[in-house]
Amino acid sequence: MDDRLALLLPVAAVWLAAGLVAEGLPGLRRARALRRRTGWLSALVLTGLTLTAALLVAGLQSGGDTALDKAAAGLAVAAAPTALVAVCTVRRLRRLRAGASAFTAAPGTPAPHGLRAAAAHPLIVLPIQATALAALVAVPPAVGVDLFAAPGVAGPAITVAVLGVATIGVRHALRHNRLAERAMPRATAVSTRPAGALHV
Repeated sequence: MDDRLALLLPVAAVWLAAGLVAEGLPGLRRARALRRRTGWLSALVLTGLTLTAALLVAGLQSGGDTALDKAAAGLAVAAAPTALVAVCTVRRLRRLRAGASAFTAAPGTPAPHGLRAAAAHPLIVLPIQATALAALVAVPPAVGVDLFAAPGVAGPAITVAVLGVATIGVRHALRHNRLAERAMPRATAVSTRPAGALHV
């Protein structure tokens, strides 16, 4: 196994697992399950952030053409979504877990639509899944399959990647809006019939 692959596989595996867990969060029907799964996701995200930051920092400090440098260079595309995870997603996950923890006294309580809408927020799911995609893109060159080496491939590949991330974002935004609409209180119906004369 290439040393570069040994460095990249754990990072890609953690982010892929985090992306899959984040995908299933809004579908959970019980507050207890939502709280437990949010805890798993928080642990995976913190692990992914630690591994990614450690690899990128070690690659910057290394001054050669080693496997560590190549792995860090391959993972450089994941730096932007990883920063978005650190800035936005971690805080939202903390608030989501605190909201789900309010129902610990009644473990069978259905998860409110408001909590499920918060779990489906694009700033939770999209940065994690974008980071997972970026980490996976760094793996094929480590096994000798460099998709961007062929002429005329880099441009279409980048376009497809951008369109894929945009599609993921739109999908999560629509799901978040649908759950947020369910969480809104329904307006009481107001009678439009004119009031009759008051008889005393």
